[in-house]
Amino acid sequence: MKFKSPQTLSSIANIIKVDFVGDKDFEILGINEIHVVEKGDIVFVDHPKYYDKALHSAATTILINKEVACPDGKSLLISDDPFRDFNKLTLHFNPFISSRVSISKTATIGENTAIQPNVFVGNNVKIGKNCLIHSNVSIYDNTVIGDNVIIHANTVLGADAFYYKNRPTGFDKLISGGRVVLEDNVDLGASCTIDKGVTGDTTIGAGTKIDNQVHVGHDTIIGKKCLIASQTGIAGCVVIEDEVTLWGQVGTNSGITIGKGAVILGQTGVTKSVPGGKTYFGTPISESREKLKEIAGIRRFLKDQNKNR
Repeated sequence: MKFKSPQTLSSIANIIKVDFVGDKDFEILGINEIHVVEKGDIVFVDHPKYYDKALHSAATTILINKEVACPDGKSLLISDDPFRDFNKLTLHFNPFISSRVSISKTATIGENTAIQPNVFVGNNVKIGKNCLIHSNVSIYDNTVIGDNVIIHANTVLGADAFYYKNRPTGFDKLISGGRVVLEDNVDLGASCTIDKGVTGDTTIGAGTKIDNQVHVGHDTIIGKKCLIASQTGIAGCVVIEDEVTLWGQVGTNSGITIGKGAVILGQTGVTKSVPGGKTYFGTPISESREKLKEIAGIRRFLKDQNKNR
């Protein structure tokens, strides 16, 4: 998430009331999670296991819960609770603004786009040309939709990420400040749910077609010309490359990559990254030919066991 204008280290420290290490005028351009950080970003880290990863990431300001040696060309914000203070920054620079109308006055809608009754379109939403948005669709703030997109009834774009920190008092929510981006010629079936990114974008690539009742988690990137069948659940931070097919009731772990042109057969649990150009099946996932050989072998074994009784 980029700020509308550059900030300084001291101004950020003042917002969250923490000490800092570095030049008070050190430039800060935004906040982001570790997997999408760029130069000028703040990243937060609150566990020693991930200190090195954060300190040596592309981020140039690290919000951290211990005073450590500051790498050259970077700055530190020293907080007793980086998770809490990251949320403060998200809310400060991207506050929730409630809407009193069904279609926000700040939304832009392209020519020849049809919006059916009872659709909600939030603040700063951009919808392209020749789209068809069916009834009871909810499009949350800052969503971007390309041209020639079809969205069927009851689909929700931009709900919060399912991302919590377990504290003694209960689960603490990480505030979502990202977006959903649908590229041109995307079709979404009825009752789909596409969560926005925590700080970046959840993206569905051009020409991808998604069936009814599919969930896509935060910060996931789906490539171009993919086919995703009903009741599939895709976790957060997944990368699905171009021309992938996911058949019905597929489920994935977070943080994995499915390679270009892969076919995942129905009810498969994608527990790890898999290369493209192959067909997969089963839980845990394996190539379909190997899995079917395993199943055939087990059946032969059981048949032989029964004969020997």
